Amino acid sequence: MHSFDVTIIGAGAAGLFCAGVAGQLGLRVLLIDHSEKVAEKVRIAGGGRCNFTNRELDPRAPQKHFLGENPNFCRSALSRYTPQDFIALVQRHGIPFHEKHKSQLFGDRSSEDFIRMLLAECEAGHVTRWQPCAVRAVHAMNGAYTLETDRGEVKAGAVVIATGGLSIPKIGATDFGYRMARQFGLRIVDPRAALVPLTFEGESWAPYSQLAGLSLPVAIDTGEKKNKIVFHEDLLFTHKGLSGPAVLQISSYWRPGQAIVIDLAPGVNLYEQLRQAKAVSRKLIANELAAFVPSRLADAWVRQDAAWQRPINETTDKALAALALRLSRWELHPSGTEGMRKAEVTAGGVDTRELSSQTMESRQSGLYFIGEVVDVTGWLGGYNFQWAWASGHACAQALAGRRITHQ
Repeated sequence: MHSFDVTIIGAGAAGLFCAGVAGQLGLRVLLIDHSEKVAEKVRIAGGGRCNFTNRELDPRAPQKHFLGENPNFCRSALSRYTPQDFIALVQRHGIPFHEKHKSQLFGDRSSEDFIRMLLAECEAGHVTRWQPCAVRAVHAMNGAYTLETDRGEVKAGAVVIATGGLSIPKIGATDFGYRMARQFGLRIVDPRAALVPLTFEGESWAPYSQLAGLSLPVAIDTGEKKNKIVFHEDLLFTHKGLSGPAVLQISSYWRPGQAIVIDLAPGVNLYEQLRQAKAVSRKLIANELAAFVPSRLADAWVRQDAAWQRPINETTDKALAALALRLSRWELHPSGTEGMRKAEVTAGGVDTRELSSQTMESRQSGLYFIGEVVDVTGWLGGYNFQWAWASGHACAQALAGRRITHQ
């Protein structure tokens, strides 16, 4: 039988980082993953350049950029391991990076730089890695754990579940982490697709189905008056519905049956602009509208009402007001999402009421959960990676303290 201080299951962002930190703190660490490749989400993130964190993150108010049944849960870990801490690590490894829209940080070259960095950190901590290797069963007995794996039995003082969520199954996502939680009597917040395109069905979507590929900046919200949240991002029309950063962001908050509300010309008083144009122009409304939204969208929009298909100087103020209102408060009812196949992350997961926000340890002594498997979901733009680093770091620090306590 093999023996380790801790076995970490899942070699993604959180698992690799936790393993490296724990190993460098002196623990004997085994890292297991059922896949041959490590950190596939790191590899594909940010178009292959990895948006590894975000400078805007405020650990004093993490609920601003994270959601879950208790967004404040992540405050402790995020305040103790900040974006600046991870940036310092990236700089020590000599990885060049740059800042983009809304303080998102990307590598200059390739996501492979970050994967090599995480593996180097594991090597520095003398972490043992088994891949590919499936974990068949986990048993708790006498304050320790026994794992049945493809490479034999393993005894460990603690087990860390870092297996991620259900999103993007083609790169190996499974429900292993949720099954482990349920095995030990821990509650699960129902997992659902997040940061995912929204879909629409029926004749009401027909006027927009030909706009696939069209992108424009918008303001988007769920139409709620209480705790309203608005994103100012780009919207993208697809063959099935809507995508782009604006929709991915709002999808994490959207629930089936809910509406979304889109301002297609944010910051513009469309009614006033159209009234001014009416006084001096004989152009078609679509032509005037094209000054504020893409012409393809303007053409599709005016086709919905005969009153909008005429020269602007021949149009009533009432018709212009209706047009302006519809464009600035376009209310839609999505039929669903493109699901886990296209979701960037999984919302829901292990209920944070079952975990310590300081250590990531569950009510089941010696069993820890980190990263995406926990009911903590960040906004688009590097926030979910920062949660992976922060939760992994908090867990590793706790494991080191635990070993000292148990010695």
